[in-house]
Amino acid sequence: MSDLKDRIYEILKGLQLASFATVTGDGKPWVRYVMIRGAEDFTIRLATFVKARKVTQIQKNAEVHLTCGITDPQMMAPYLQIQGKARLTIDEAERHRFWFDKLSGIFKGPDDANYGIIIVKPYRIEYCSADPHQSEVWTAG
Repeated sequence: MSDLKDRIYEILKGLQLASFATVTGDGKPWVRYVMIRGAEDFTIRLATFVKARKVTQIQKNAEVHLTCGITDPQMMAPYLQIQGKARLTIDEAERHRFWFDKLSGIFKGPDDANYGIIIVKPYRIEYCSADPHQSEVWTAG
């Protein structure tokens, strides 16, 4: 992996809070907080209700945007701006692989019919460093 890819993965690899933007039916942005986990290939996963508004929005327009990396608002650290394409899966293996204990307050378990996974395939990631404020860009392909 290149140095930039290593730094991006270092931010993505842990379970963390992120802002997740979709596009509404009338073309407006809609942002919400989600818990994400990234893989070494930069694929990002997050849990959702299969009938959630974000799922409907993604089915109409798969373009999404995430911002993540700041885990302590008192400390400025590198963060990521991520553009990608999203899709819903209800694949059993995906649901079990992503499952973590805090989800049990929302879903009955990894086999709950209401539980799905949104998979985001990034095509552009901007790595923003805090000091000095600069950004580097990774693109897929």
